Amino acid sequence: MNNVRRIFVEKKPDYAIEARALLEDLQDNLGIKGLKSLRIIRRYDVEGISDEVYDKARSTIFSEPPVDFVYDEEIEVSEEDEMFAVEYLPGQYDQRADSAAQCLQIIGIGDKPEVRTANVFILKGSISKEDIKKIKAYYINPVEMREATLGKFRSLVSEIEAPEDVMILEGFIDKTNQELECLVDELGLAMSFDDFKFCQDYFKDTEKRNPTITEIKVIDTYWSDHCRHTTFNTIIDEVVIEEGKYKEVIEKAFELYKEGRSFVYKEKEKEICLMDMAQMAMREMRKKGQLDDLEISDEINACSIEVEAEVDGRTEKWLVMFKNETHNHPTEIEPFGGAATCLGGAIRDPLSGRSYVYGAMRITGSGDPRTPVADTLPGKLPQRKITTTAAAGYSSYGNQIGLAAGQIAEVYHEGFVAKRMELGAVVGAAPKSNVVRKAPIDGDIVILLGGRTGRD
Repeated sequence: MNNVRRIFVEKKPDYAIEARALLEDLQDNLGIKGLKSLRIIRRYDVEGISDEVYDKARSTIFSEPPVDFVYDEEIEVSEEDEMFAVEYLPGQYDQRADSAAQCLQIIGIGDKPEVRTANVFILKGSISKEDIKKIKAYYINPVEMREATLGKFRSLVSEIEAPEDVMILEGFIDKTNQELECLVDELGLAMSFDDFKFCQDYFKDTEKRNPTITEIKVIDTYWSDHCRHTTFNTIIDEVVIEEGKYKEVIEKAFELYKEGRSFVYKEKEKEICLMDMAQMAMREMRKKGQLDDLEISDEINACSIEVEAEVDGRTEKWLVMFKNETHNHPTEIEPFGGAATCLGGAIRDPLSGRSYVYGAMRITGSGDPRTPVADTLPGKLPQRKITTTAAAGYSSYGNQIGLAAGQIAEVYHEGFVAKRMELGAVVGAAPKSNVVRKAPIDGDIVILLGGRTGRD
């Protein structure tokens, strides 16, 4: 019962669309002209199922006989062929493995078995070791995956080691500015020196102790541009509108913004930033009483307005909710997961506001996906890789939840080479009578509900 079984599943030639697409990609974009053919084989390692369950699953869960070849335990590979395997990093969510394990559990009516998957690549042609290195570097995104061993596993059960005591940054509150700057680089932090200095002052004056590495890492995460919107909240000291076709229009818009600030803030001092510009029209309308259909609530997961809807011939009060989510940096470094959870994050908020999400849209900004891989900026993924993989990620999430995207727009511009734009937006609705708004109080039970989606 505890032996590890291995099964390989490969699409028959007429259905090997993924393999043909990758072959063309490697030939055209990487310039690996000597590569003549490529096979992609799904590898499953399974532990904790009986012979009976395995026999049932072989041609139902793992494969579809009309379109797949299936190999048990081993596959034959010519000595002239190159072969390597790729798997997700430990802890990274593997949807294929999780789905297979759930299906096996249903068949076996018992404990959920252990399943691990990998993609095995078999390359044929006149290709050098340098070509193989380029192919691996192109396909394997180290943020989410790694090259897998080709050998058989003795067991799939992970042995979790007891974590070491959390490290305390000894001497942190007494470090000089120069030492702090070195520590920022040493720890690989995203925060600025000013932020780090602020942390030092806080722990020195308020906590009167040195912080742990965990505390600094958590602050670094929550003060990132993605979480804190650092860019949009950056104080703008001076605005200069350059000469150009739209100068007059921009100047007029900026004047309207300043007029709105005067009305909303009166004599109150308030810094100018992009976030304030984005919100000013709504702030002004609300103060003028022009947003009487806006639902006011302590819950601000999504913008919610009250409307009258005709349902089965009668008029009902409904809440219509809007939400958008940006996942620029996550999609930049992990295109599939970043774009998928961009839409997922937008869905989450109306959903937690007790509405059902009906429609979505996607707006992205990308560099030219035809840019040669050799021209990729250091430390970044190729534009084509980001663009195509992100599209697959967004589609995957939307298709699984049954959400139609009525608007898809991808803007190609050199300004998006340094940082991609990934935006998902949704609209949801629910009868107002179904929605209960209450403030949390002491003694409430908090339930964390959901699935694991990553190493966090």
